[in-house]
Amino acid sequence: MERRVFQSVIGLLFVVALAGVLGVIAQPSPPEPGWQSLAPGMELRYIQARQPSPVGDSRIAVLRMDPARWHLEAIGIAQTGEAAGHTGREWAEKHKYAAVINAGMFETDQVSHLGYMRNGAHVYSSRVNQYQSVIAFDPREGKHVPAFRIFDLDAPGIAMPAILADYASAVQNLRLIKHPGTNQWGQQTRQWSEAAVGEDSAGNMLFIYSRSPFSMHDFNQELLQAGISVVAAQHMEGGPEAQLYVHVGGTQLEMFGSFETSFKEDDRNSAAWPVPNVLGVRAR
Repeated sequence: MERRVFQSVIGLLFVVALAGVLGVIAQPSPPEPGWQSLAPGMELRYIQARQPSPVGDSRIAVLRMDPARWHLEAIGIAQTGEAAGHTGREWAEKHKYAAVINAGMFETDQVSHLGYMRNGAHVYSSRVNQYQSVIAFDPREGKHVPAFRIFDLDAPGIAMPAILADYASAVQNLRLIKHPGTNQWGQQTRQWSEAAVGEDSAGNMLFIYSRSPFSMHDFNQELLQAGISVVAAQHMEGGPEAQLYVHVGGTQLEMFGSFETSFKEDDRNSAAWPVPNVLGVRAR
């Protein structure tokens, strides 16, 4: 009798201990400091610049997305057949995107992307120019490569044909930060509101936006010192055309720029400007 009672007590203690262990394992990881969860695989954080801009609140918004959960697309009026562009918000509403950012600078025709741009079968611009940064996404069938990657065209063994052999979609733009986290801009007096796309050390996509103007040297330094593990970034647009729109769950944010040296040197812009090409994400 005593032996059976002892065995029962031991068994009960084992079950309680095991339940405690499983309970610890099952608990979700606490959110990282500074990041606000908007949806599974999507977080938002604001960086307060260490060296303030002379204009605005000096906050830089960073939207971090896991490419295993969020599908990236490029879209523009050359594909949709429309006569004019849209704001980031309008692009998102028309095509059901959870977030939209500029796809890059464009020609004076208000249509053509500067540099190479392709989304699947649609080639917006086949011209590869001197810009050294390429966002690649949509891995081709049978290719075991990351779902999203920013490539440096001057890195050993990297060239556009090799990128396109692995990826169906790619967008080329001016480089801000080179792998593995090198500021590529020297100091300058010109400043502007900025929209950028980055990659962090875990392979996440980063949509980055600041209405407050910075020189790109200072903007890059703020990102590199912010603890967001950014390893590469490219310039998508500056000044009043720069924008980031987010609408997911109960969060809706419409952000657009204003200041640009020698173009619009004030912070009074009160509406997003239409743009011909954007990058958008939707849940997989």
